Amino acid sequence: MKHKKIKLMITKPIRVLSCSIAMILGSIALSHAAVIPAGTQLADKQEIVRANGAEPASLDVHKVESEVEFSIIHDFFDGLVYTNNQGNITPRLAERWETKDNQTWVFHLRKGNQWSDGSPITAHDVVFSWRRLVSPEVISPYGSYLGNASVVNANQVLAGKKKAEELGVKALDDFTVEVTLDKPVADFLQIVAHPVMAPISEKAVTKYGDKWTQPEVFVSSGPFKLSEWKVNEKVVGVRNSRYWDDKNTVINKVTYLSLASEKAELNRYLAGEVDITKYIPLDSFSHLKKTMGEQVHVSPKASIYYYEFNNKKPPFDDIRVRQALSLSLDREILTDKVLGQGQTPAYNIIPPNTGGFDLQQPDYASWTQEQRIDKAKALLNEAGFGEDNPLKFNLLYNTQEMHKKIAIAASSMWKKNLGVEISLQNQEWKVVLDNMQQGKFDLVRSGWVGDYNSPMAFLGIFISSHSNNTGLYSNKDFDNWVKKSGETNKQEDYQQALDLITKDTPIIPVYYFVNTKMVKPYIGGFYINPRGYISTKDLYVIKH
Repeated sequence: MKHKKIKLMITKPIRVLSCSIAMILGSIALSHAAVIPAGTQLADKQEIVRANGAEPASLDVHKVESEVEFSIIHDFFDGLVYTNNQGNITPRLAERWETKDNQTWVFHLRKGNQWSDGSPITAHDVVFSWRRLVSPEVISPYGSYLGNASVVNANQVLAGKKKAEELGVKALDDFTVEVTLDKPVADFLQIVAHPVMAPISEKAVTKYGDKWTQPEVFVSSGPFKLSEWKVNEKVVGVRNSRYWDDKNTVINKVTYLSLASEKAELNRYLAGEVDITKYIPLDSFSHLKKTMGEQVHVSPKASIYYYEFNNKKPPFDDIRVRQALSLSLDREILTDKVLGQGQTPAYNIIPPNTGGFDLQQPDYASWTQEQRIDKAKALLNEAGFGEDNPLKFNLLYNTQEMHKKIAIAASSMWKKNLGVEISLQNQEWKVVLDNMQQGKFDLVRSGWVGDYNSPMAFLGIFISSHSNNTGLYSNKDFDNWVKKSGETNKQEDYQQALDLITKDTPIIPVYYFVNTKMVKPYIGGFYINPRGYISTKDLYVIKH
């Protein structure tokens, strides 16, 4: 098993751009294309099969919240801008943009952009999409995103207190979008680069309603469009000839397999039926590294794996119970012995070096595990739990071998160290998501990939009003520090917010992810970014 630690390296975020600099950057029509080395002989058949984990809950941009869906949406839809492999913002649907004060932003769309059905992509589609994202009728898991980005009136529209037309986004003409913020936001372009900000077709949604994602009427803006969707089997995308940069796309067809079992996807990979896996099974990793090392890809990921408490449900409304369970979890055993792929223990919610900040670890991170367990026992006894009254609860996780192994190991630790009695429950991903949104859980397996490269991308999801705050954590002081941090972008303010949430322990940070994938040697152009996305348009199949 691999014991070497991998330090999470994330490129620094875009900082303040003057109007002139933004104009220059925005006007450079840099496509993010497949780069084929000279002399490379391509296969006649340019088709790729990717394992994609669980069955997608939806392909509606505004109704999804996990990388299972965003991995596909990333290929099917273009945003106004994109973060390239070097961490720089480059144009996509917007050919240029400008701002004088980081508070009012103007995006100029490419003229000639088309949806996959041939209709024009306009500024009105952008306005429609961003209004729909904050619509109280849609109830998007990312409904809070524009509010957290400080778009004028976003929170009030989401709460139903203002009309959609009052959102700070408007079309100046068919190809120009103006966005007004409550305050300057230097990292706004990175926020806009997230897949949830990709426009969708107003015409398609208006005509077909929630059925607009069905293959026969699906309309996309990216390099691929939906051609087939067999539930619990596969989603198939074919090349979108109307894509603005289609000339730089090589792959003609991409298939995303719904395989909840890591062993099943590995078996299909070894049988030649899958070109890129989503994961590498834990118990196969060491052997594969030795025997097929050139096909094993491990890279840092701006993401954290954690267990989330139902903070309003007794006994987890007691901070002592939450702290005790967090302290008594031996993260190093989980990362080194159970996982062993380069994951690193997590003692707070923010991965190292996020946004270029070196935030301090909590005191208990430097304690011995024995010291943590002693403190945990004392806290649990104070809360009224012990041998005569053992703590009992359900631990919910979505169906996957890795989650099962971690849950079994964690429950064993809690049983041994604290006498806790735990019932393990596994459900399909879509069911887990529904139960999280409805508060039907005690402790649930969760995780978060930073939407952009800033501590705000991790702190923000735990503010009281955030739509992703399914654990219902609420602390006004924390909310205020997060708000201030977003305004100042200062390390000391982020630290204050981080210290508060670490003390309150609404979640149990477990480890920081790495991307682990098996990739066939004939797949060229492979790159996975720190958010975990692979751009199929950058890939090509080498003759083999």
